[in-house]
Amino acid sequence: MSDKDPAPLKSNRPKLSLYVPEPPARPGEIPDFSKIQVPAAGTAPRPDVAAPAIETHPLTMSLVRVLDEENNAVSPWDPKLDPETLRKMLRDMVTVRVFDDRMYRAQRQGKTSFYMKCTGEEAIAVSAANALDREDMNFPTYRQQGLLIARGYPMVEMMNQIYSNKGDKLQGRQLPIMYSDKAHGFFSISGNLGTQYPQAVGWAMGSAIKGDSRIAMGWTGEGATAEGDFHAALTFATVYNAPVILAVVNNQWAISSYSGIAGGERATFAQRALGYGVAGLRVDGNDALAVFAAVRWAADRARSNNGPTLIEFFTYRAEGHSTSDDPSGYRPSDEAKAWPLGDPIERLKGHLIKLGEWDEERHAALVDEAAAQVRNAQKEAEKKGTLATATIDFPQDVRTMFSDVYEEMPWNLQEQQQAMVDELEAKRQWPR
Repeated sequence: MSDKDPAPLKSNRPKLSLYVPEPPARPGEIPDFSKIQVPAAGTAPRPDVAAPAIETHPLTMSLVRVLDEENNAVSPWDPKLDPETLRKMLRDMVTVRVFDDRMYRAQRQGKTSFYMKCTGEEAIAVSAANALDREDMNFPTYRQQGLLIARGYPMVEMMNQIYSNKGDKLQGRQLPIMYSDKAHGFFSISGNLGTQYPQAVGWAMGSAIKGDSRIAMGWTGEGATAEGDFHAALTFATVYNAPVILAVVNNQWAISSYSGIAGGERATFAQRALGYGVAGLRVDGNDALAVFAAVRWAADRARSNNGPTLIEFFTYRAEGHSTSDDPSGYRPSDEAKAWPLGDPIERLKGHLIKLGEWDEERHAALVDEAAAQVRNAQKEAEKKGTLATATIDFPQDVRTMFSDVYEEMPWNLQEQQQAMVDELEAKRQWPR
């Protein structure tokens, strides 16, 4: 190829240009969700779980909704849950929100280095946990704490991990909020986004190879759909008909990047199911009943050997990406209030009231009860230490950073461990 300058622009050809997606509003502007089409609840048909994947593809461009504007269940997707199950889901969602608020304040008080809230997204993880079997395995990201709370995992254990104290079963080796518990079907969270997808597909394939009946559910945000892991996972899932549910939580923002950067303006994230020939659903993520129904449908499909399902949960991240983020720098401060799909807790609460199974007095009591439970759990966890106290008395034995790498610690690691101990003792920072 010649290194000379290219020929001048042809007179009949336009200059090429690139397009960079921009969010509908920036700080100081009026929130604008006018381009979001919200179909009426009940308009999305519910295919049979054994239907060919192609029959689900129109649902990737619509929105599966159960609750209408008056919080009535009016859809063929209505899972017709009993009141006690609905109350449990509401209780779990409220607990998650209270837990988040408490841990956010703990971070601001210097008790932990980091935290990530899921405000506005509580219905997704909580409803999914209730829709799956207890033995099914989740491969989550960092905003699915509702999976653990809905499955009864002790909040004290979650807080121990957040504080990285001496009660932390992961021994301080994971970033706060990156929990792991096999018994509760919660695979170790990875900070490398996207890795959960191929892991979930591989686990599901292994379950099928063993003739097991357990399925897997993989989770990711819309931003990580641009990762190669997303596409590799879908290729394996469709080729081998893996019994897996792949969830994309589209909360509109990947840190400070608008979802359009990941392709959200060109097509829905659920539409990526079309290219792989798998079933796909796009679901109102702030509708607890719709989330439950979609996950249960996809689980029944996977368990019947009818293949994987890609589900986009359409929602909004009401808070910052993490405690390290200030969303007021890239979006209007009141944008969350303008989100057209509302608050998931208020919607489920309103539905229960409509059924005559709830009221404002009981809801206030529930919030108080959840606050007390979270507060008591925090007191118990802080007895084992926090980040603020770790610099004083080292509640976590830092020697453990060298263990569990090899079956028998080699001589060079032993020397490094001893050098660390000697240095700490010299600084009088080692517990006596």
